[in-house]
Amino acid sequence: MNCSKNTDFVLSGLSNDPDKPQLLFGLFLALYLLSLLGNLLLLLAIGADIHLHTPMYFILSQLSLVNLCFTTTTAPKMLETLWTSNGLISFSECLAQLYFFTDFADMDNLLLTAMAINRFAAIRHPLHYALLMTPCRCALLLGGSWGVAHSISLVHALLLSQLSFYSNQEIPHFFCDFGPLLRFSCSDTHLKEDMMMVLTGLLGISPLLCIISSYAHIFLAVARIPSAQGKKKALATCSSHLSMVILFYSLVFATYLRSLSASHASGELGEAITYALVTPTLNPFIYSLRNKEVKRSLKRILGIESSWQETSVLGGKKITLFTTTLIKRAVNTKAFTCHTA
Repeated sequence: MNCSKNTDFVLSGLSNDPDKPQLLFGLFLALYLLSLLGNLLLLLAIGADIHLHTPMYFILSQLSLVNLCFTTTTAPKMLETLWTSNGLISFSECLAQLYFFTDFADMDNLLLTAMAINRFAAIRHPLHYALLMTPCRCALLLGGSWGVAHSISLVHALLLSQLSFYSNQEIPHFFCDFGPLLRFSCSDTHLKEDMMMVLTGLLGISPLLCIISSYAHIFLAVARIPSAQGKKKALATCSSHLSMVILFYSLVFATYLRSLSASHASGELGEAITYALVTPTLNPFIYSLRNKEVKRSLKRILGIESSWQETSVLGGKKITLFTTTLIKRAVNTKAFTCHTA
C-alpha cells in the first residue's frame, strides 16, 4: 500500500450495520440537540442573572461553553456519515478535528479541577473566600487552563502531522482518534506514542490528584462541622460536581487507559460515544436540576415564574375580595339584628 502524508480516511465505526443508520441518526441527533439546548440555557441563565455572577457560576458557564464546542467537534461529522453513508475525511480535516477534540477534552478536565479548587476555598476557608477567589485570580486560573489545553493539543497535532499513513484506510471509529491514526501509520510511531502517553498521563493524572486532594481537605472540614444539617448542606454543594468527576474519569480511563494503538472493540466504541456525546449532554442538567438559584433564573427567563407570580397575585386578590365581602355581610347582618332588637 502507498504511504503519504496527505491521504484520506473513511470513518466506518457506525456504518458497519446497514439496518441501523436511521435509528442511530435519530438518537444521536436528539442527543446533540439536547446538549445544545441544555448548555445554551445554562449559559443564558448564568449570564442573565446578576446574582449568579460569582466564581463558581463563572467556571460553570465556561464548562457549558466547552461542552457546546466539544460535542460540535464530533457530532456533525458523525451525523453526516450516518445520513449519507459516506465517512470520507481528509487528513487535514482529521487533524483539525483531533486538535479541537483534544483541546476541549483537556479543558473539560481542567475546569473540573478549577471547580474542585473553588469548592475547597468556599468550604475550607469560607471567611476568606472573597479574598481567595477574586475576579483576577479566576481569570488567571481559566486563562492558564485555556493556554495549557491549547499547547498540549498543538503538540499532539504537530506530532501526528509528521507521520505518513497508508492510503484510503477505514477508521473503525466515528471521529479521528489517536489510536486508529497511529495504527494506520507507516512511520515509526513508538517515540511519538510514548510522548503522547506522557503528555496525556500528565494532563490526566495531575488534575485528578488535585481534585482528590481538594476533596480530602473538604471532607476533613465537613467532619469538623458540629451539626448534621450543616454537614448535609456543605456536602450538597459538592454532590453535582463530584458525580460529574466520577462519570468523566471513569469513561476516560475506560476509553484511553491502554496502548494508544490498541484496536477499538464495539464496547470501547460505546464508551467513546458516551464520553464524547452523552456526558456533555448530562452536565447542564445535573448542575441545574439540583441548583435552586439556576432553576429560579431559568424560570424567570422562560417566563414560568412571572406567570406563576401573576396567577398567585390574581388568586390572592380574589381570595381577599371574597373574604372582605363575607366580613362586610356578617357585619351588616349583625348591625341589622341589633337594630331590630
